[in-house]
Amino acid sequence: MRAAKLLLIVGVLASLLPGLASSQQPALSLRLSGELGVEPRENVPKGDNVAKSDYLAARPTAKDYHIGAEDLLEIQVFGVDQLTRTVRVNSRGNVSLPLVGSVHVGGLTAQEAEAVVVAKLAESYLQDPQVSLFIKEYTSQRVVIEGAVAKPGVYPLRGTATLLQSIALAGGQGSLSDMNEVMLFRTDAQGRRETLVYDVERIRKGELDDPPVLSEDLIVVKRSPSRVFMKDSVVSDFFEWINPLR
Repeated sequence: MRAAKLLLIVGVLASLLPGLASSQQPALSLRLSGELGVEPRENVPKGDNVAKSDYLAARPTAKDYHIGAEDLLEIQVFGVDQLTRTVRVNSRGNVSLPLVGSVHVGGLTAQEAEAVVVAKLAESYLQDPQVSLFIKEYTSQRVVIEGAVAKPGVYPLRGTATLLQSIALAGGQGSLSDMNEVMLFRTDAQGRRETLVYDVERIRKGELDDPPVLSEDLIVVKRSPSRVFMKDSVVSDFFEWINPLR
């Protein structure tokens, strides 16, 4: 009886699997494109074809980033170790520092915030203070991760992050995920939307660079058509019925 079931399984797989990818993939691509308002998959540029230097140039840095609530700052005063502090910006955009008390840094760049701290210390406490301010966590930045991941949602970006790190934030890939075509949607300063597709499996193998993720990026991990078909269709019930170990 078990031998007969095994022969039946082989016959069903031989007839169903060859046309599975071609019959399922186009429908999934068009549905995803329609829901998100982007071009069909065949018109979407591959992220691995984009020059790494283009992305590195776009990465957020302390030079152009504006400090926001919950960001973590490290403030160092040269020659005065007692004044060195790691502080988190409160909801009003302020930090509390020794000697000078509350200082408003919200909305400022790191360089501008440095100048404010220098001015406060120079008013009556130090002569020509040398201050360095570093943004350790950019928690007012966020990335949206959707689709076949363990925990979809909106996650803060703490410092600079990559595509692999962002997927890890969401608990990693789901059981039905297709990691060969992970989509990233980005809107530039002019409001133009860019769509890129990455082969995460090749990134994991070191064959492609792990691209940086920017604030407000949307990452969509699609479900694998073949895995969905095998799980959700009546074929799965059929396989369960003929399972020789059942």
